[in-house]
Amino acid sequence: MKQRITILGSTGSIGVSTLDVLARHPDRFEVFALSAATRVDLLLAQCAQFRPRFAVMSSGAHARLLAEKLQANGLPTQLLLAPDALEMIAAHAEVDAVMAAIVGAVGLAPCLAAARAGKRLLLANKEALVVGGGLFMRAVREGGATLLPIDSEHSAIFQCLPEDPETWPQRVDSILLTASGGPLRGCDPALLAQITPAQACAHPNFSMGRKISVDSATMMNKALEVIEARWLFDLRPEQIKVVIHPQQIIHSMVQFRDASILAQLGTPDMRVPIACGLAWPERIASGASRLDFSALGTLAFEDADAVRFPGLHLSWQTLNAAEGTAAVLNAANEVAVAAFLSGRLRFDHIHAVNLATLDRISPYSPDSLEALLSLDAQARCAAEHAAGLLAA
Repeated sequence: MKQRITILGSTGSIGVSTLDVLARHPDRFEVFALSAATRVDLLLAQCAQFRPRFAVMSSGAHARLLAEKLQANGLPTQLLLAPDALEMIAAHAEVDAVMAAIVGAVGLAPCLAAARAGKRLLLANKEALVVGGGLFMRAVREGGATLLPIDSEHSAIFQCLPEDPETWPQRVDSILLTASGGPLRGCDPALLAQITPAQACAHPNFSMGRKISVDSATMMNKALEVIEARWLFDLRPEQIKVVIHPQQIIHSMVQFRDASILAQLGTPDMRVPIACGLAWPERIASGASRLDFSALGTLAFEDADAVRFPGLHLSWQTLNAAEGTAAVLNAANEVAVAAFLSGRLRFDHIHAVNLATLDRISPYSPDSLEALLSLDAQARCAAEHAAGLLAA
């Protein structure tokens, strides 16, 4: 039987890549539901091609526009407007797998719903683990869900680790997450105050959304990935390391107790980890090109510079603090990046907002989604205040 797939965030880069992989295997997969925020025409085109049963838009005004267009084009897809529509399509009894590709803390509730419903959960939403942490992993265990990482780095680690997680503590010494260094890897730190949104979003290897592109430029994306890896692989903070690898051919590595290292290599194409997650433990065609080793040239590696990328080093501090600290850091960073992209905040002040918010909010270990969202809201208010002071 075909696997029925829900894609949360189908109009983003991960969602579009997922649909590309699914379209290559119509005998194995069918699209059950799609969701988006504001991109009406793209979601309409996806509904026309894949004929999902349900579609969800988070914006009411855009949802009404999509409903009109679905009807005008005679498409059978039903538009859902309920406040818990995302959770419904994530936990629906007929869904086999959920691609969680919504950016930000808004993706936490549907990820929890999918986990509690025991779905095959393909996790591309960092915040579910960064914000949810222990709460999210408990939902995975209690619901009997299968959790498969889609971030290229975490997928690489997953593929390199032994199949039996119970053997990891005895066999694994550490993991090494690779990072491209983003578009500002060679930038003089003295010039960071002058960086524009266009410069920060000009990733050398990937075409990504604006928020995650800025996170790549500050390397806050890697800070969030360090936190994510701690929960995914049940590691101590000191077992997680980061190395800059500009070519992004080696996606990440596992170092074992005997000093040997296993690495996962491939072209920098998100369809590879997506295909891996969709078919695991089988392998299917992803559409990505194959590596040409004769044309690779030199593979370079560098330390992650704490002067140029101070945000990265907040990850280990966060992991050694109260569990809710990660939720505070994530919320502060979302506010700071939004302020930068709107022209209200200098690039080098993103880190300052994050620090100010961590200093102002006293975190705790949330034991429910409501507690997490409350902490998230407090942190956002503090971050907006800090951003306003810096912009004045």
